[in-house]
Amino acid sequence: MVDVKNVRDFLAGSPFFSDMEEAYFDLLAGCGTLAHIPAGDFLLREGEAADSFFLIRSGDVAIESHAPGNGALTVSKVGAEGVAGFSWLFPPYRNAFDARAVTEVAVVRLDGKCLRGKVEQDHELGYQFMSRFAQIILQRMQATRRQMLDVYGTGPDTGGTGTAA
Repeated sequence: MVDVKNVRDFLAGSPFFSDMEEAYFDLLAGCGTLAHIPAGDFLLREGEAADSFFLIRSGDVAIESHAPGNGALTVSKVGAEGVAGFSWLFPPYRNAFDARAVTEVAVVRLDGKCLRGKVEQDHELGYQFMSRFAQIILQRMQATRRQMLDVYGTGPDTGGTGTAA
């Protein structure tokens, strides 16, 4: 049996959901489960169906992307109170990054299909998710750009053509 009360309590205390209307927490808790992910296991795999997002309760998660000839590159790390997985919200519903447990991780896993149904019924809830995830997407894009500059050596110290914007 799912411990909806604990899921609800964690959602209500999560910075990701700060300032969200109290009534939404009961609605969202029905889409969530508590889980533990062993170190080294993947929460999400790049390119696979995006059917979840994770609120990290404890532990560390590496957000990774693959670069030709360089294997997996860590774009960013997410710790307690962080979020992994935003692709469940955007067609074609495929994960944009890997998310790998660096340490054992405790999470609230939120089911993407369940959430998509909720946001389709309540557009204000959809707006709440879009505005929160837009901030995360921007952060990940900036982190990816920094990683690309490091890997491909386009900065001024490597003879590349990097310029400041």
